[in-house]
Amino acid sequence: MTVESSAARKPRRTAAGKAGTTGTKAGTTAGRTGATGTQRTTRSTAKKSTEPELVQLLTPEGKRVKNAEYDAYVAGITPEELRGLYRDMVLTRRFDAEATSLQRQGELGLWASLLGQEAAQIGSGRATREDDYVFPTYREHGVAWCRGVDPTNLLGMFRGVNNGGWDPNSNNFQLYTIVIGSQTLHATGYAMGVAKDGADSAVIAYFGDGASSQGDVAESFTFAAVYNAPVVFFCQNNQWAISEPTERQTRVPLYQRAQGYGFPGVRVDGNDVLACLAVTKWALERARNGEGPTLVEAFTYRMGAHTTSDDPSRYRGDEERLAWEAKDPILRLRRYLEASNHADEGFFAELEAESETLGKRVREAVRAMPDPDHFAIFENAYADGHALVDEERAQFAAYQASFADEGGH
Repeated sequence: MTVESSAARKPRRTAAGKAGTTGTKAGTTAGRTGATGTQRTTRSTAKKSTEPELVQLLTPEGKRVKNAEYDAYVAGITPEELRGLYRDMVLTRRFDAEATSLQRQGELGLWASLLGQEAAQIGSGRATREDDYVFPTYREHGVAWCRGVDPTNLLGMFRGVNNGGWDPNSNNFQLYTIVIGSQTLHATGYAMGVAKDGADSAVIAYFGDGASSQGDVAESFTFAAVYNAPVVFFCQNNQWAISEPTERQTRVPLYQRAQGYGFPGVRVDGNDVLACLAVTKWALERARNGEGPTLVEAFTYRMGAHTTSDDPSRYRGDEERLAWEAKDPILRLRRYLEASNHADEGFFAELEAESETLGKRVREAVRAMPDPDHFAIFENAYADGHALVDEERAQFAAYQASFADEGGH
């Protein structure tokens, strides 16, 4: 699908100062980006510790910890904004739970839950500006919420009644991408266009740890680095690519891969919404200032199944899940809000009622959607038709008719 660039809405600042030319800017920022990348990526490897460096501003117990490098990016956050982040996470989880239930009830063909990844998505999503452009996978329900996409629009595709349900240019939020890793190339190409248009905006691409093994992702890193594209690669490392753990995909922490391409890589606590907000703000600011790409690895955990067709009990133990439930991103922020007297029981009660209202609205909207056309899958496979497709269509029609013959539905 062709996406019309919205990059020319604002003039893009140049990193070369008064020279202001694209060539000069690229040459200047390439050196600066390389230096920044080397400094950041070698700092953790030089420690030789068993655990890689992790940016964290809120502990699992909800205690605020200082970080000299990233505190400035959340220094001005107000209690109201903190409550807003909590609200975002709670409502996103409620919507996600309702969608999972709807799939179990036969209303959706499939659903990819984000359970456990709310902080990574809400923190990074709220870091974006209106004129930034987002390229998601198929699990970024929280980011979609931040970009103003109606949750019910996400469900049409999973019900099979449309090919997306929203106009990507109305929210600068691209349609969901099922093909693993391909959106990183789309994002890089779009970001290269942003730079050529001279716009003061950035691009962010979401993908998972499994997608990091795809060649498309490696190619996008290469092009982004060489062309100094204003793109942030946001990898949600939920530690399981369906049934494959991360250690079977890489011998180094994922964020360190950026070092080989010459741009910075950062690992952030993906269950810490403040840290995700701060790090993503920093990375997007680098992009807007002409300093090139950044890889952010949000270290989090997929508490549920990969999709509703998956059974995680076949490949991982309950002990692991229980350990990560203790790091729940929503509970973490609630503890901080309560300890700081930024929210009272009235706020939490009102939010609970609001979440139930959202769940009811989503449920009613999905059930009001038409049933998908069972034969639409055979259309447009070939421009002029194909004998094999005709044969498969006939077989499927006979299969459907068999239910009516037996008195079924």
